[in-house]
This record gives sequence, C-alpha cells and structure tokens, in this order.
Amino acid sequence: MKIYINNKKIKVREGQTIFEACKENGIEIPTLCFHPDLKVKAYCRICVVQIEGRKGLYAACSTKTEEGMKITTESEEISRARKINLELIFSQHQEECYDCVWNSRCQLLELAKKYEVEINKFQDRKKRYPVYNFGPVQKPILNFDSTKCIDCRNCVEICEKQGVGFLELQERGNFTEVFPSEKKEKDCVYCGQCITHCPAGSFEAEGEFEEIEKPFRENNGKLIIFQIAPSIRTSIGEEFGMEHGTAITDKLVAGIKKLGADKVFDVSVGADFTTIEEAKELKEKLETGQNMPMFTSCCPAWVKYVEFYYPEFMPNLTSARSPQMMSAGLIKTYFSEKNNISPENIFLVSVMPCISKKYEIQRPELEINGAKLIDYVMTTRELARLFIKRKIDLNKIKPQKADSPFASPSGAGVIYGASGGVMESVLRTAHKDITGKELKKIEFKEARGKAGIKGANIYMGNREVRIAVASGLGNGKKILESLKKSPNLYDCIEVMACPGGCVGGGGQPLPTSAEIRKKRAEGLYKIDKKGKVRLAHKNPEVKEIYKNFLTNERIIREICHTTYSKKEKK
Repeated sequence: MKIYINNKKIKVREGQTIFEACKENGIEIPTLCFHPDLKVKAYCRICVVQIEGRKGLYAACSTKTEEGMKITTESEEISRARKINLELIFSQHQEECYDCVWNSRCQLLELAKKYEVEINKFQDRKKRYPVYNFGPVQKPILNFDSTKCIDCRNCVEICEKQGVGFLELQERGNFTEVFPSEKKEKDCVYCGQCITHCPAGSFEAEGEFEEIEKPFRENNGKLIIFQIAPSIRTSIGEEFGMEHGTAITDKLVAGIKKLGADKVFDVSVGADFTTIEEAKELKEKLETGQNMPMFTSCCPAWVKYVEFYYPEFMPNLTSARSPQMMSAGLIKTYFSEKNNISPENIFLVSVMPCISKKYEIQRPELEINGAKLIDYVMTTRELARLFIKRKIDLNKIKPQKADSPFASPSGAGVIYGASGGVMESVLRTAHKDITGKELKKIEFKEARGKAGIKGANIYMGNREVRIAVASGLGNGKKILESLKKSPNLYDCIEVMACPGGCVGGGGQPLPTSAEIRKKRAEGLYKIDKKGKVRLAHKNPEVKEIYKNFLTNERIIREICHTTYSKKEKK
C-alpha cells in the first residue's frame, strides 16, 4: 500500500502500524510504553499523530495504516498534547535521575527537554508510595520503587510472559497499581526482565549505584580479583557509544585493572569446566536413563524457577555448577593454594549480565568448607557506571590480556553468553565422550538463533540425542508442561531465563531488543569462530588444572558440583 507521512509518499505492508511504518522509514516518533518484546498497549499517548480527514489524535503504535492515508507526526496540536501527557506522567514519577538505571539515556528527560515540559507542574501523587525489596531479608536482590512507576504495566506483562506472574495489578483507591503478589504460590526468581522493560527506572538491582565502589572500599587490603562473564565483552561497549556486539575483552580487562584490581580472570574458562562436567553427566544419564531429560543449570533464575514452581523436576537439573561458581571455587582452592594465598585474603568480584547472580552467591549449597566464594556481584551497568565515574574511557584505553590461569577460554566457553551456547558447547565435548572421536564439524547451528524454543535430533555415532533450547522462562515453562504429558520428549534441555540468553540479561545495558540481543550474540560467535581452541576439553589451561588438581571424583564433586532443594516463599 501507499501512504503519506509528512507529505512524503511511502510504501507499507498491509497490517503495519503507523509507528512501524515510521520506524522503517527513519521518521522519529517518541514512545514510552512501547517495547518491541511486548504487546502494544497505547497507554502513554506520547506517540500520537494526526490523520487527515479524521478528528482527534491517534496513537501511532496501535493504529493500522490504510491505503492513501495521510499522516502528520509533528504539529502544534500534537506537541501540545504530548506536552500535557508528559506533565501528567511526571506527576506520578518521583525523579531520582542520578540513581537510575537509565541514567543519561532517559527517554523521559529527553522528551521533557524537547517539548519544554515543566516537570514539577503537578504535585507528585506517588511520593508516599512504598519501595519493595525482593529477595533474602539479609541481602535483597531487586528493588521496585513504586513512586517512579508510570503505570505502563510493561513489568506485569513481561513477568507473566516469563511464566512467573509475581507482579500483579491491584486496586488502590481510584487507581490501579502494580504490586508484588502476596500469594504463597508466586515468588520472584530475579530474572530482572522487569528492569529491562521498564521505561521509567522503577526497578533496579539492590545497591545498583550506591555500592559500586564497595569492592575497592571494603576489601581491607585483600587481593582484589575480578572475573568477567562471557556476554559482558560484547555488550559493555554500548555504554561508550560502540556498536552493538562489539567485542572488547582486552579493553575491558584493562579498564578493570585501571580501577585497581590485582587480577582479572575470564569466567569463560569456568564455562569450559562446566561444559566438561555437564558432558560427563549427559553421557552417564544417556547410559543409565535416570532422571532424564537432563536440564542445564547455568542460570540461577531458571534453577530457582524449577525449585519453586516445578520441584518435581529438580533431579533433572545437572549438578554441575554454573561457570561463575565453577571458576570461583577454583580461585578459592587451586589458585590460592598454588600462590600460597589464604582464601580469606582474596576479595572476589564477579561482573555478570544478570541480577540473579547476586542471588546465586548467597546459596549455601555453593559454599566450600562453609565459606562463601564470591564477595560481590556487579552487573554490566554497574561496572560501566564505575568506569564513567572514574573517567575510564574504554574507547581510548590500551588493551590488556586477562591473567593466568583463567585467561584463555575456548570458543565453546565464550558462546555461553548466547541462547543455545551452553547446549552447543556441551554437545561438542559430549560427542567425544560418547563416541571417542572428535567432531569434524563442531558447530551445532540447530541450537542457535532467537526462536523461543529450538529443537533438533543430533546424532553422536549411532546414538540419537534429542535436544531443546528455550530462550526465556516462559518458553521453559512450556517445555516443562510438555514433559508432564510426554516425559521422553527430549534427552537434554537448555533453558536461559532471559530472552536471547545472557546477552539479554537483567543487568545488561539499556535499551534492549531482539535485534540488539542478536548482535551481542553474533559478537560472541565471531570470537568462537576465530579462536584457536574451540573445544572445552582441548583448552590447555583446563587440562592443566584437571591434571594437577582435579585428580579424583571427591575433589571434583566438592568444587564442581552442587545440590538443589525445594524453595518456599519467605
């Protein structure tokens, strides 16, 4: 069809909205409540436009195009309407601009400047609303400041889409507000998708900005070690104006060392250990048929989801620790022994793409000899904020390599950051374990891509292995429900709580979308493709540690494996 936008003739497809047509043709229309992952709600009324021959204003996000339609996106009437709508939105949004996940990228502030909005024209009607803390009482994981909520309801929708439904709508006087559920059968699993889908900064990780100096303020003269997750390397550059998916591993290491860290290790090496242990477990399960299918357990939000909502499937979770905990255990044992440093004198910081890792380090099942392994988890956003505060520009910094013995991961370890990456890494090593032969073609593209659920039958010699990969907890729930009806549907299942996997984590830079997540994942696959070592069991650093330290099943079980327990709401 042909339509006209601002007197310019444009071709559009049948069923396209005005907003979609404008976006494809580089015509800017402001939005707040719109998010490409979610349904169109047209609540904020910021994207209003005029249509010739029709009275009033129409929301571009929900209005379909029609043949010959003539649309105006900027006019005096439109600007006036947007300004009034923004003033009303600000009346229900307490401003704490410095302490906000959106920080310098705040669409609210940009629009306020563009339309000359008087931010405090109306009294804040929510200034006495509560702040909710989700997570363990001694150390919460997630904060919801309802004084900032602009009632777009994106958080409620994404929480429901995730199969959790912890955020609900309730009546509060004459208004409908977002509340955490009081039902015993519902609990937060800390996936953090409420953060990435909230346009107003109502959600943030506990201490997201107030505590960013903590690793250097509270180490008490200890050796400061940072370890960086696989997906961080292709996302943090966005905070410094780089293209989505730009890999800057060595610049990231250099930046952390300039902050004052003594050592910087790569958690992707920990992922290689996880791969080897999961591959061994898959082989064993295939041979015995016990507790099948096997679930990956790298994602702590997924693990808690199973423990709380589907505890009958806990035996299906692989006992292998996540890469973060795998490398942390080796740092506090192997590394400390080798360098004659007491584990108590190591202050270990993890830089992670998600907030659920803040929860994972509190799990008592992951302690070794009664000691907590990781002292602090910092999100990608937090680290970027600290770099900016210390005036460290990753564009200009001279690259540095990570430190041994956790410096050089295999390509298999790096792709853990993308949905399907864990599955592909495990299959690469499991093939050798099961058949005794190395793969000629090591890529399993059946596990890749942004589809919510990916399934395939993989042949390892004469054995057929049925796999499934779920991106997002909601898709994980679908698989669990299908297994209730057909228990033998799959042999091995990967679930990552966040859409796209860790590249779309709740601690990653904002904004996020399917296209952004795709580019971050592509950056990881490029690293893998160019790598000299692409198989976890071929990694020289990993082989060395198995040879000299992980020499028997007792030690391996203590450091590399864990247990699970049914969780109840507290």
